[in-house]
Amino acid sequence: MALVLNEEQQLLKESAEGFFTEKAPVSQLRKLRDDADETGFSTELWTEMSEMGFAGLLIDEDHGGTAFGCVGAGIVAEALGKTLSASPYLASGVVAASVVKAAASEAQKNELLPAIAAGEIIATLAVDEGSRHAPEGTALKAEKSGDAYKLSGMKTFVPEGHVADKIIVLARTGGEAGSTEGLSLFIVDRGASGLIVDRTISVDSRNWAKITFEGVTVGANALLGAEGKSFEALDSALDRARIVVAAELLGIAQHCFNETVEYLKERKQFGVPIGSFQALQHRAAQLFGEIEVTRSAILKALQVADAGGNVAWFASLAKAKASKTAELATNEAIQMHGGIGMTDEFDMGFYIKRARVLQHLYGDFNYHADRFARCSGY
Repeated sequence: MALVLNEEQQLLKESAEGFFTEKAPVSQLRKLRDDADETGFSTELWTEMSEMGFAGLLIDEDHGGTAFGCVGAGIVAEALGKTLSASPYLASGVVAASVVKAAASEAQKNELLPAIAAGEIIATLAVDEGSRHAPEGTALKAEKSGDAYKLSGMKTFVPEGHVADKIIVLARTGGEAGSTEGLSLFIVDRGASGLIVDRTISVDSRNWAKITFEGVTVGANALLGAEGKSFEALDSALDRARIVVAAELLGIAQHCFNETVEYLKERKQFGVPIGSFQALQHRAAQLFGEIEVTRSAILKALQVADAGGNVAWFASLAKAKASKTAELATNEAIQMHGGIGMTDEFDMGFYIKRARVLQHLYGDFNYHADRFARCSGY
């Protein structure tokens, strides 16, 4: 398949970029931060995004979605990255929707997916328990008692966990921490007895949550898929999310490059634009090349994800490459802007902070470089 967007996808790209540039520029994120907004995003914006169909891009039309697939989800994520628009898009429309599609029964899909696609509920995934991504390291226990399960343990870095209506929890119904066997997924309602949610504002001015489960009881109908057999479905869903995260990192890198090139044309030193200095031209050219290679890796991964099958190799390649490219782009942007690049009045600080968080979300460069190597037979 050619590494280009088709006409329909190009129209989505133009629509998404126009929408976020007009409705949610980076100044909106700055205001949310300065106002210490309790929600952390504009609910009006999320409603409009849902009406635009962005919340249901990965959901088929039978369940109320727009069925644009992973390529469509990546296109919107890249547009989000360019303006740093804050919303539950990644947590609910991408990650939670992917997990439900991969693991839920038809009855559960009929209940959850239309509500996610319409933006009527916000869902999120609670998967990690430490500072690094390690689903197989889950220790949170789900003990069966009759027709119910009692969940005990803690999850951290849960995106939009403070406002989520539905929390998809990875719990251990068997096996030991470190094993992929014995892992199960459960749906927990917001406000469930024994559920303690502690909101955290991260360095990127986004909201995350530490969620403690103190004997939270859920019925058997809260179990997604077969008991103890959830890892494969979860990992498949996470791979799609990882590629979409990579696409948002690409958007950040592209914006940083564009802003830096414009600055190199405008800033003068010794009476000439600093963009005329060969050393800076070389650095800009290198960054341009890295961004284009990253764009190809991500688009290929998104296409493979839509085609079906095992996408692990492509997902880890895309996430690892995007993490390094975004790191280079944000660093170069700040360095080539000089002193103003370090000031809060200048937006570049927001981009580097968001990039650093996304670099670690669902596996950092080292995690995916190692996984890529293992998928390659090393």
